Amino acid sequence: MHSRLIRFFSVLLFSLSSLSALAGDVRILVQSSPLAGFRYYAGEALWGELHEGDALSLIREPDNTHDTNAVRVEWQGQKLGYLPRAQNQAVAAAMDAGERVDARIAKLRNERNPWLRLLVDVFIVL
Repeated sequence: MHSRLIRFFSVLLFSLSSLSALAGDVRILVQSSPLAGFRYYAGEALWGELHEGDALSLIREPDNTHDTNAVRVEWQGQKLGYLPRAQNQAVAAAMDAGERVDARIAKLRNERNPWLRLLVDVFIVL
């Protein structure tokens, strides 16, 4: 399943590369997911400062001992958590291939369950 997803994104990126030249940066949504580890990092402390639409930084951690596909999520240099392990392979592969990847806070919810508090949108940028 993951290899088919990666192949799909590769074909899509190749097909849209000429569109990028015509229109400037094109952002393609490739993933919407909750933030793993929100309660263990700076998310709770920064909650009042976070806003929907805020830019997030994605940092690959290929040497992470828990997950070789780990993608750390930061807001203004503060670690908020990770893309979920079950959903990070395609994004990790794109980052490893040198693709431009962008992320934003898609949704903030006042939920008790930390998995439902912050939704991240990840884009490939052409």
